[in-house]
Order: sequence, then C-alpha cells, then structure tokens
Amino acid sequence: MALKETIDADIKKAMLAKDKVRLTTLRSIKSQILLAETAEGAHGAALTPADEIKLLTKSAKQRREAADTYQKQFRSDLEENELAELAIIEEYLPQQLSEAELVGRLTEIIQRVGATGPSDLGKVMGIAARELSGQADGRLISQTVGHLLNNTNF
Repeated sequence: MALKETIDADIKKAMLAKDKVRLTTLRSIKSQILLAETAEGAHGAALTPADEIKLLTKSAKQRREAADTYQKQFRSDLEENELAELAIIEEYLPQQLSEAELVGRLTEIIQRVGATGPSDLGKVMGIAARELSGQADGRLISQTVGHLLNNTNF
C-alpha cells in the first residue's frame, strides 16, 4: 500500500480515536505528499517509495530540530509536542540502523568503492547516502564515514 493510502486510512483511525496529535501529524504528512505530487514538474504523478522516504525524513528532521530549539529555550510543552509528532512520523520510516550496523554497512561500502582516505569522502558519501537513505540520519552517516576514513588503514 502506498504511503498516501496508508496515511488516509490512519487519519480515519485517528479521527475515530479522537487522537488530536496523531491527526494533526498525519494531516501534515498528507499535505506534504499532495504538495510534492502537485509541485511544478511532478505532472501529478504519485511519489516513488524513495521520494516518500525522503519526504518523511525531512519532516522528522524538522521536528527533531524544532524540539532541540524548544529545549534550549526551556519550552518543554512545545518540545513534548514536537517529540510526539516525531514519534508518529518515525512509525512510517524504515527501521533505523544501530551504530554497529551503520559502521558495518559503511565499512563494506568503503571497501567496495576502494576508498583509501579522507580524500575519498565524496565518493563514499554518494553511494552511502543513496543506499542508506531513510535508515540513518545524513549527518550521522557523514560523521561516521569521516571517522572511518580518518582512523582506519585500508
């Protein structure tokens, strides 16, 4: 089932359950899907699974950053709301890799690409970002690749 159809069904469930936070979050996701489908150049085509993951990842990142901002401003009420919305969005994202799994997958990519040092960061990141999309945060991938290329002898 496509993400849009899943979201529609879950919106109905949230309405019946009178779950306001879930309903607001799901409507936000549906709005983003509709905007992406009707964006210039999209020609009204349905989103690909990769586009859906990208959209959800962007939403999750926005919520995470907003929660961090609210925490720094000592606004725990707003922070809790953002974290609740983040938890709902993460339900639709693929399972996130653990740190050990991420290191293992990145090590395999580094060896496959034949990277020998920090100068090969771009080569590794291109493949890693594509293969690990939605499974790990881009910043975490970049930091881990940098660490592996700086501290490992190949």
